[in-house]
Amino acid sequence: MRSVHPVAYLGAAGALAATTLLAVPAANAAPARPDPARLATTLAERLGSRTAGSYLDSATGRLVVTVADDGAAAIATRAGAVPRKVARSGGDLSRVTAGLDRSLDVAGTAWAVQPAANQVLLSVDETVKGVRLAKVRSVAARYGGAVRVERVAGAFRTTIAGGEAIYGGGYRCSLGFNVRSGTTYYFLTAGHCTNLASTWYADSGLSVVLGTRTGSSFPGDDYGIVRYTNASIAKPGTVHLYGAGSQDITSAGNAYVGQAVRRSGSTTGVRGGSVTALDQTVRYQEGTVYGLIRTTVCAQGGDSGGSLFAGTTALGLTSGGSGNCTTGGTTFFQPVTEPLGVYGVSVY
Repeated sequence: MRSVHPVAYLGAAGALAATTLLAVPAANAAPARPDPARLATTLAERLGSRTAGSYLDSATGRLVVTVADDGAAAIATRAGAVPRKVARSGGDLSRVTAGLDRSLDVAGTAWAVQPAANQVLLSVDETVKGVRLAKVRSVAARYGGAVRVERVAGAFRTTIAGGEAIYGGGYRCSLGFNVRSGTTYYFLTAGHCTNLASTWYADSGLSVVLGTRTGSSFPGDDYGIVRYTNASIAKPGTVHLYGAGSQDITSAGNAYVGQAVRRSGSTTGVRGGSVTALDQTVRYQEGTVYGLIRTTVCAQGGDSGGSLFAGTTALGLTSGGSGNCTTGGTTFFQPVTEPLGVYGVSVY
């Protein structure tokens, strides 16, 4: 079987981390600022329902943590974050999102906590009209100021289409990250893609086999894994940047609100934006997906499964959204840490 150049087909992930020497700080140097991603994760675990989320203050570059009481504020301060007292605790807003999930069975809706606003943002796409829209507004009204309703352009759809990249079942998607377990190599992509086919190819003519699906989760989640069966294809640990080289990925991590991110996909190449919400729920026509990352990055059909990353850190897999890369839009991503843990694989 002929050898295939890795960049021609793969928008992959990860490279071996290089060893670096740590500089010794000067005696009068200011203390290093905590990494926002790690700090946000640590404080979310430590504070639980006493916080309604955190976000990066673009003016100061510091992580702001919403808190419900003075004790939580003290914990946030000691950790290196800026505490901000809010009226609604994480527990309060969790009850709101749980209520929406029980009561709002309308496709074309999405919701998540907005930490800076201290409320739940309920997004409604253009397909929701008439009686269905009235129901959305009625349900939202039960929660008063805890919920804000917004209309968004376009429709919330998974971003699959025909074209080039990885192919299966007559559809095109984008490869997310190459991963491995020991000496066995796989790639991750969107679950709504891997649901469509068991065998995946590198070309539209289906002449170059990549591998076979070994796991898929959609709806609920949106991730899948394919085991490479083609030994002749290189499996680079990088994200393809479409004309700008490649990006090494040395780790996987959690996103945080306000984080600058980039996405790589086979339809629209590399696009940038920022994270606007975590733990996002989206009711697609095909089913509901929970726990997504919401961003301002645009995407279009065929970008599904592609890589979301920040520098050398893998963050997510493209799930779906609304809009396009001409007028802009909202795109949702499956956090990559979940399938890494479920399948026992790692980026490299």
